[in-house]
Order: sequence, then C-alpha cells, then structure tokens
Amino acid sequence: MDESPNGKLRPRVAGSEGGPSFIDVFAGCGGLSLGLSNAGWKGRFAIEKNADAFGTLAENLVSDHASRFTWPDWLPKRQLTTSTLLKKYGYQLSQLEGKVTLMAGGPPCQGFSLAGRRLHSDPRNSLFRQYLKIVQRVKPTFLVLENVQGFAFPFRKNPKGHGATLPYSSMVTERLKQLGYVVFSELVSLSDYGVPQTRRRFILIAILEGSPALDKLNGDSPFDLLRERRAALLQAKGLRIDSPVSVKEAIGDLETAGKTLRECQDPGSRRFKEIVYATDAEKDSEFIRLMRKDHGQAPTSIRLPRHKPETIKQFQTILDTCKRGQTLHKTDRTRLNIKKQALTPLDPNRPAATVTTLPDDMVHYSEPRILTVRENARLQTFPDWFTFSGKYTTGGKDRKRDCPRYTQVGNAVPPLFAEFIGTILKDLHSGE
Repeated sequence: MDESPNGKLRPRVAGSEGGPSFIDVFAGCGGLSLGLSNAGWKGRFAIEKNADAFGTLAENLVSDHASRFTWPDWLPKRQLTTSTLLKKYGYQLSQLEGKVTLMAGGPPCQGFSLAGRRLHSDPRNSLFRQYLKIVQRVKPTFLVLENVQGFAFPFRKNPKGHGATLPYSSMVTERLKQLGYVVFSELVSLSDYGVPQTRRRFILIAILEGSPALDKLNGDSPFDLLRERRAALLQAKGLRIDSPVSVKEAIGDLETAGKTLRECQDPGSRRFKEIVYATDAEKDSEFIRLMRKDHGQAPTSIRLPRHKPETIKQFQTILDTCKRGQTLHKTDRTRLNIKKQALTPLDPNRPAATVTTLPDDMVHYSEPRILTVRENARLQTFPDWFTFSGKYTTGGKDRKRDCPRYTQVGNAVPPLFAEFIGTILKDLHSGE
C-alpha cells in the first residue's frame, strides 16, 4: 500500500513498473486509465481539457504517491486540449511512433447521444478528427475507443450531402483502415461484465496491420475472446456469472436507514449531511467487498442531497406508485406533473439505469432522494479509494465550463470493464 500526503492509503498497482504502455486521450477523470493500469498497463500520459476532471485523474493516478504514469518531461501535468497537444507538441508525438502500445480514449459523446439533437454540425463531433490525427502521429499497436451507442447509428436530422446520414462509427472505421488498422466494433451490454447498470456502449478495438496479435486472433475478434473469458474474468473478481449485479448489491451499504447522520466532512458542505459509514462483513455483497478491497477507511463523496419537502414527497409518490426499474411512462409524468423526460425509480433487485451526468435522472430504490456521487461511482465500478475533486454540481452559465463530480462520474468508462478489455489486449500483446 502507498500512503498519500493526506494519509489515505492507495493500493499499489500490479505490473505498473513495466509492461506495455498506453496513452489516454479525452481521459476524463480516469476510468479507462484506472482499468488499464489495473490490467497491468503502464500509462505514458493522459490528455483531458477540463481542470476538474484532470484534477481527479491526477490525484488518483498521476501524483507521486499514486503514480500509474511515466509522464514525459516535455508535457505539463495539467489540463490540456487535444488541439493544443497537436499544435504545441506535434513533434514530440511523432517521436512516440512505435513506442506506445495502446491508445485509449472516448471523445465527448453528447453530440452522438440518441437523447440529443444529433447534428453533424455539433462542434464536439469534430474532436474525432483530432483523435485521428493523434493516431496518425503515434501509430500505436492497439486502439480502444468507447462511446454511446448512438455513435453507431445514422444521423437523420442533418442537411443533405455526402455522408450526411452515415454513422460516425463508419466514418472513423474507414479512416482507421486507411491508416493501416484492422477494426473491430460492437455494442456491448456492460451489465454482462460486472457493471451494475443497464449501460450499452459502442466499443471499437483496432489493431495495426502486421501485428502478431492479429495472428493470435486466428480470424476471431477481440470481442470473441472477451466473451470466451467472461466467466473467468468475473470469477477472478468474486462475481457471479449467471446474473448481473443488482443496484442493492452495489450500494446497499450506503443506505441511510439505520445509520447515524453527521455534518458532511467535505469542505464547503457543512449544510449537508452524510452517513457515518460502517461495514457489515456478513451483509456486504461480493461486489461491495470488491469495491472496498484494500480500503479500510470510509468512502468519500457520500454527501446526501438537500431536497425540498415537495421534492421528497414527489419522490416518495414515485416510489409508491410507479414501476421500478423503468423510465417513467408519459402517463405517470402527466399524473405527477413531471416535465422531466428521463426519470427512473430504481429496482433494488435489478441493475440500475444508465448513470448519466445528471444526478436527478434516478431515484433511490428505497429512499426518496437522488443518489450520492459515491453511489453513482459504485455503479460505475470505481473503487472506494478513488476520490473525486471539485464541485458536486453546477448550473447556469457554469455548465459549459465546470465538470463537477456527478458529471465526472457519469462521463467515465467503468474501470472494471476497462480492466477486462485491458486484460484481453495485454494477452494478445504478450510475446510480440
């Protein structure tokens, strides 16, 4: 175990002293980086433009007491855009050609979300061109790209023109083939891999032509290997293979029922309450034990929301009268005078709805409140030792600038799934 300056213990990383290397582009708060490093990969550097998200990544994965990166001297350890990386450090990137094993990254997904406007003109979609320019400079052996499932669906609300209705997945795949990659992609249900939410994601894995890894596949895809090894991967983590992890199995120890409440310990949160956390080894699920592994302290970011009385009453009515585990039907929204389009009361015995950047998209399964940041982080498979920095929420004009804790968690790639992908690719790489 390593001890950070604030006294918190952080687990050492198996295999972090050597092994294959990766860079993480559009890294967010570090879900992909955490998972890959847990699988034995060593980070070179990570690129994230938002200061809050990078602060979380740096504290957990880059700081001297927790380093999972070898970070080059030429690159500052701070937030940075991919545009600045290409303009200011293009030469250094080119010098990495053939020296980086894997490039991971999930460019911002809001422009591709099925819940959004889905316009080709959305400036966030152009970030894929920057992603491809970095690929062209570095030429890693492997690429891992994650995005919402809408990334694989055609755009239909766009001006006429060449490629206007093609999904971005097709465009990116074609360009990667031009750059010399063999491309594999699928829509994956992450609940099949220990993630306790109904989260479907577009996953792309590309392998450089001529790599021995392609020979090892022998005509199969990396996703075939992932499915073949699914049971072994889950069992190695102590998780069952015949049914997904339920939301209660993920966050049941964080309920307020039977707990003492105290003033929230986070700076600036004195008006809020949090539970006095206590473990119960006999009641804790295997998933909770996995999230608590190597962490003997109380989890952080457990600040409870301060709902208005009318909000609490409405949430209780939802829990009492609406079907659990499903987004509220239009008839229920009309009956309860709810304008919000996506609101799901959780079912304790099923996986949660997809964790998003909006904390009020879900109602706790037994308490009339939204989930805490830590509860969302559990659903995303972040271990309890992983801390989050910055504001909890934001609003108004600050929405375009800030990346509060709820947003960081919602945007992340679940580390457990990233670890499974990393394990498969590490095995394909071994012996090259």
